[in-house]
Amino acid sequence: MTSEINVLKAQAKVELDKLEAAATAREVAAKTIGKQALLWIFLLVLVGVGSSLALAPEALAPVIGLVATATMALIQMVTGIVTEAKKEERPEITIIKELIQRLDKTDPAMKVEVNEGKVTVQRGDDKITTGGN
Repeated sequence: MTSEINVLKAQAKVELDKLEAAATAREVAAKTIGKQALLWIFLLVLVGVGSSLALAPEALAPVIGLVATATMALIQMVTGIVTEAKKEERPEITIIKELIQRLDKTDPAMKVEVNEGKVTVQRGDDKITTGGN
C-alpha cells in the first residue's frame, strides 16, 4: 500500500511540475533577468570604470552616459520584477497539492449498500440509513 502511495505521489509531482513549467514568456523572462541581473549590473559598472581609465576625457562622457542608462534600465526591470504582486497559484495546482497531501491519510473505507430502496452508508463506526418506506 505504501509503495502505491509513493508511486501516486511521484506521478502527481510530475504532473505538478508540468503545470508549473507551462509558464508564460513574461514569467520565464522575469526569472532569467532576476537570476542574472546582479552579474550584468556588475559588468556594466566594470565597463564604466574601465572606460574611465582607457578613454580620452572627451570620449568618456558618452560612454559613461550609455553605461549609466543601461544600468538604470536593468535596475528598474529588476525592481519591477521584485515588487510585482505575487499572483495566487492557479486553482488546479492548489487542488493537486491538496490531493497529494491527502494520499497519506488512512481513513476507514466507506461502504454503501442499496437494498429495496434503502441506502446505508457506513464509514468506520458511523452508519446512516435513508430512503425506503
